Amino acid sequence: MADMSSLLSLEEELTCSICLSPFESPVTTPCGHNFCRGCLDLTWRDSEQTGLGFNCPQCRSHFVTKPELRKNTVLDAVVDKFKLKSKADIYSDVMTTTKTEPDAAPIICDVCMEGKACKTCLTCMVSYCVEHVRPHLENPVFGAHQLHEPLADLQERICPDHSKMMEFFCVQHGRCICSFCLQQEHKGCTFCTPDEQRVLRESDLKKKLSQLYGKIEKTQLVLSQMKEQQSVLKDSATNRKRELEMVYRQIREMLDRDEQQAMKSVDKEEEGAQSKLFSMMKKFDLNVEEMSRARDGITRLLGQTQSLAFLQASVDLPSAVDFEPYAPRLNINTKRAHLESAAALKEYLGNILKQPVDTRVALLKPADNMPTPPLLPNPLFAGLINPVNPGPPPATKTEPKKKRQTKKPDQDSSKEDKTSKKHPNPAVEAAVKEAKERMKLFHMAGAQLGTQPASLQETPPSIMSPAKRTDLLKYGTVLTLDHRTAHKRIVLSENFTKASVSDETAAYPDSPARFSVCSQVLCTKGFSQGRHYWEVKMTSNNFCGVGLAYNSIDRKGPTSRLGRNAQSWCVEWFNVKLSAWHDSSETVLANPSPSRVGVLLDCAEGTATFYNVAERAYPFHTFVYPFCEAVYPAFWIFSSGTAITLCKLTN
Repeated sequence: MADMSSLLSLEEELTCSICLSPFESPVTTPCGHNFCRGCLDLTWRDSEQTGLGFNCPQCRSHFVTKPELRKNTVLDAVVDKFKLKSKADIYSDVMTTTKTEPDAAPIICDVCMEGKACKTCLTCMVSYCVEHVRPHLENPVFGAHQLHEPLADLQERICPDHSKMMEFFCVQHGRCICSFCLQQEHKGCTFCTPDEQRVLRESDLKKKLSQLYGKIEKTQLVLSQMKEQQSVLKDSATNRKRELEMVYRQIREMLDRDEQQAMKSVDKEEEGAQSKLFSMMKKFDLNVEEMSRARDGITRLLGQTQSLAFLQASVDLPSAVDFEPYAPRLNINTKRAHLESAAALKEYLGNILKQPVDTRVALLKPADNMPTPPLLPNPLFAGLINPVNPGPPPATKTEPKKKRQTKKPDQDSSKEDKTSKKHPNPAVEAAVKEAKERMKLFHMAGAQLGTQPASLQETPPSIMSPAKRTDLLKYGTVLTLDHRTAHKRIVLSENFTKASVSDETAAYPDSPARFSVCSQVLCTKGFSQGRHYWEVKMTSNNFCGVGLAYNSIDRKGPTSRLGRNAQSWCVEWFNVKLSAWHDSSETVLANPSPSRVGVLLDCAEGTATFYNVAERAYPFHTFVYPFCEAVYPAFWIFSSGTAITLCKLTN
């Protein structure tokens, strides 16, 4: 078992990373990696034709000129010894296992019932020891008797029907028979000796045993890999939980800070109102004291008995008598914008959290290239503009259509202006004033950052003419992948709408329409007139291409790759580089890293436009070419982690 494990580990080191097989004529690149000479020459053939230099398929090291490749003789000798050693070890293990049996019990002589039997007579059907077997060896009468090594199953070899030794094996019925059985019931059957049948059965069992050993080793290796994957998944889940905990803690800290600011604003407003009430109460207390003194003076004067003194006394009322006291009605509503903002935020978050997790990112970030507002998100900002009734924040940035006005606009606006002047609302005025100040700061911050607010900027700065996806869907078409053109490394699934790369070749029949060099596939439908639109979802935009091709494109030669001939056009992701290819001419593009690509084909105008599809469709390249025949959607996928899926077009 240890030797087999070491062989498996050595096999991984002696395997070509291109063909995933043991090296054949291994060569070494200047960067130190080893490949089969044939695999490396085939990989560099396209680079040699385009003149873009040569890259190492494993580490991507770039060489301006084609390196001189020499055979690695040491590695070649190690590979040859490994192949011989692996075969010898497998057969030796099989033979050793089959021969390892426990010692059998000794066979007793049937005559004396004491000595150990040394021979068994198949004619007499008796086992003899050394003494009792002498007559069979010395007397010529027993010359015709067949002596055999001692048999423990002598009785089992006797035919139960004819009491004869079963000397034959019936192949049709799969059991041992005697000579009488062969002449009667098994007449005409194919037969052989039991020893010959045993040799055939042993050979078959050894093959099965060898297969079981190989399967057991591979299964144990897979089990060890799965155990490692368990630990990796556990670590990944722990890290993801830690990240989620940090993000949600930051959200709570942001809400706590905003709550503290709102509480401080209310406390400050309460403190101002309390101070105002305290000063008014202090003033009213002084007025009460002055009027109480005047009241007491008048009371004493009315009790005066002398008329002269009563008449000469003067009475002056304090000025507080002319002041009508009132209790001011003070409310905590000048900062009502905080409450309205919190209510709008609660309703907005409630609407977001009701949605599935997969759709929340599209609602919160409708486009990856859209700049983030420096101060306030759009929905909350809208809530501050209309603090009296903010309503549910919009889930997307599309504005609702305005209802048609049945009245004249001038009359409506004049009535609204009059109504607002007649019934001012201090809370609304304060909220609108605060919102205007924050809008001013918002624009100042956007100007400093070189961007516009998300509510004012309809398109990302890198794309000047986005299209509404609903306008493109009018030309939507249903596509399926053509299995007759798929390369044998491409696996088609989901009703021929998904293509992925497999390390093992599929059992597709050979066909002139099938790509044999590049892992490409065409669609079953081609277009020569009208407008047509389709979308493609990519699991990862790495080593893949989306394009168009004539049905006359080469399928077998080295120039059959999309964009490397005059019969095809494609946009291609090679690592992180995005390029547009046609007739072996490359145009390097800015990579928007899309996960969903849309293609609009206009046969009359001779254009094919590629879009980065999010909430809207943002074009990133257009081919202009007078198509002279029907063009078919085409795809190239090379990396094993990449897959493309034809999307179902819905609004």
